[in-house]
Amino acid sequence: MKNKTYDLLGISAATLCLIHCLIFPLLIIIPIGISHNPYIDLAFLAIGTIIAYKICKSADNKLLIFLFVFSLLAILISIILDFVYHIHLPLIYVGSAGLITAHIINHRRIHN
Repeated sequence: MKNKTYDLLGISAATLCLIHCLIFPLLIIIPIGISHNPYIDLAFLAIGTIIAYKICKSADNKLLIFLFVFSLLAILISIILDFVYHIHLPLIYVGSAGLITAHIINHRRIHN
């Protein structure tokens, strides 16, 4: 039952992260004084890491664990490059989509 809650929470957080990453660049174009804050991305990464860790502790599927770790690393690399070099890579989109996919796979695996 716990994994179901973690999966739903993870899907929600990763989807919000993906929406944030897709919509925010459009908001920067509008001259209303908004600037990018990579700490928001870091907060999404922290939430995702905690949830993925709790799921991976009890998971036995190595491919699923790899998908969680790969997705989190993609997001982490993107955030580090943003902090250090102010480069925005599409890795953050790949990582968010990977987390959503991993949570959906885990949710279906457990409840089917």
